[in-house]
Amino acid sequence: MRRTAAVSLSVLACAVMALSACKRTDTPADAAAAPAAAADAAVAANDNLNAVLWMQRAQEYKAITEQTYRAAADHLDKALKEPNWDALVPEERANAAKGLKPAVVLDVDETVLDNSPYQARLVRDGKEYDEMTWDQWVAEKKAKAIPGVVDFAKAANARGVTLLYISNRAVHLKEATLANLRAEGLPVADDSVFLGLGTVVKDCEQAGSEKNCRRRLAGQQYRVLMQFGDQLGDFAEVTANTNEGRDALLQQYHDWFGERWWMLPNPTYGGFEPAQFNNDYSQSRQARHDAKRAALDYAP
Repeated sequence: MRRTAAVSLSVLACAVMALSACKRTDTPADAAAAPAAAADAAVAANDNLNAVLWMQRAQEYKAITEQTYRAAADHLDKALKEPNWDALVPEERANAAKGLKPAVVLDVDETVLDNSPYQARLVRDGKEYDEMTWDQWVAEKKAKAIPGVVDFAKAANARGVTLLYISNRAVHLKEATLANLRAEGLPVADDSVFLGLGTVVKDCEQAGSEKNCRRRLAGQQYRVLMQFGDQLGDFAEVTANTNEGRDALLQQYHDWFGERWWMLPNPTYGGFEPAQFNNDYSQSRQARHDAKRAALDYAP
């Protein structure tokens, strides 16, 4: 997805008369300051430090996720009792939901499983996401459950509600993902409840990593009571990943959040970031950083 930018330092040199040698003219203070400046530059280049630290160390993060899942559990009985209750947008519901088996749809990453150690490694190593290191992380099966999700999942399962995991983890990561989910105590009815990126849905063309086709597939068999995610695209198709397009989608379904849709916090990555630089990851890391700074509101 992204490229790593290298940080370089230049050494001040001077030329004197012909045949004379060049030599460093740094003072001791200058020499001592150079490594510190390099370290400062490396830290400044990584935009994700505070976000990852917050997810791993802030008690506030755990409080938010726990209260979200606890509140959702309190709505389960209401959703089950109302036969017309459905958490799929009308455009993704091709058949009547009434009478179908109940289910909840959950995204996996940063919604059910915590991948902050992977993000922490990227911060440590000065790198950015790439598919090879991501696949290696998933294969380790070390992701822990997001606080609150296991209790919610067990409450839903006890009420006969199937948990469906619609993830942008690729289909070849299914086995490792399901093993990780089971190890963390998440109910997994069978392999069919994992709908990863690359799942083929008849007569539905998926755009990139959008999940609309897989949600349609879920709707063919289930009445979806709730959806859980950390991105707008986990709930409905984002047709224009711009600030204006994302604002419009949020406004359209504003009333669904906290009843049918449940958002989990994720400041480490997501559609909000590329929306600030025209979704163009071919730009240099510095250019993307500058575009994000330019998007800040300074209340002039």
